[in-house]
Amino acid sequence: MQESANGPLNIVVLVKHVPDTQFDRRLAGPDHTLDRSESILSELDEYALEAALVLAEERGGEKGGNTVTAVTMGPAAAVNAVKKSLQIGAHKGVHLSDEALAGSDAAATSLALAAVVNYLSSQAPVDLVITGMASTDGETSLVPAQLAERLGYAQLTFASELETVASPSGTVLRARRDGDSYSEVIEAPLPAVVSVTDQANEPRYPNFRGIMAAKKKPVTVLSLSDVGVDAAQAGKDGAWTSVAASAPRPPRGAGTIITDDGDAGAKLVDFLASQKLI
Repeated sequence: MQESANGPLNIVVLVKHVPDTQFDRRLAGPDHTLDRSESILSELDEYALEAALVLAEERGGEKGGNTVTAVTMGPAAAVNAVKKSLQIGAHKGVHLSDEALAGSDAAATSLALAAVVNYLSSQAPVDLVITGMASTDGETSLVPAQLAERLGYAQLTFASELETVASPSGTVLRARRDGDSYSEVIEAPLPAVVSVTDQANEPRYPNFRGIMAAKKKPVTVLSLSDVGVDAAQAGKDGAWTSVAASAPRPPRGAGTIITDDGDAGAKLVDFLASQKLI
């Protein structure tokens, strides 16, 4: 789909309900899946949401026909990630919830989310899918590229700056990507999938008005059958990877104490040398 340079955008933002990083993460159950009892909206997804809202606002916001839809997948509690996104400013939400999703890895996740994007596109073509640079639980950064491949969309990853520019054929997405010692500017036509880093912007916080407005915003709950995915393709059955075994991380050992009797410097050098650190 090609939009005019100043036309409205239909943007999907992928958000995830992840374990709060303030608590220890642990695996549970016979399948060694992550315990998500203490979970929140992934902090890195807030940058993706902010990027979407800015792009929409630059084109006149919701009144200008722009739509930002927060999409998540997971158990019932995962809807809280969508609700938080609505409070921040997303216009509507979608929650893919199905028991068969349990145990999904990046491959199964990208397949299910691609099906959701295609489902939404059948109602109104999706121009742009924005994600965070990674989820704070898996931290693989695999889903954006896999999603773009499944959708047949162009992909721009690890964007630290994002804008839309006019071209003879319509809207082009331009991103700056920063390396350790260089920066590069890359472009792609719409539709596209883009992941943004935590340097892309400063996410806004939900205010009282946004919290109250979110109560009236729609949240659509979908199942795998609704989006045309066979249960055998999702969850642990559709995963390309699995955890065979897990064990708690051993307690941290006591450190080495060096007493300064006038030769602490030499002792420190000897210790570093013994650890092959120098």
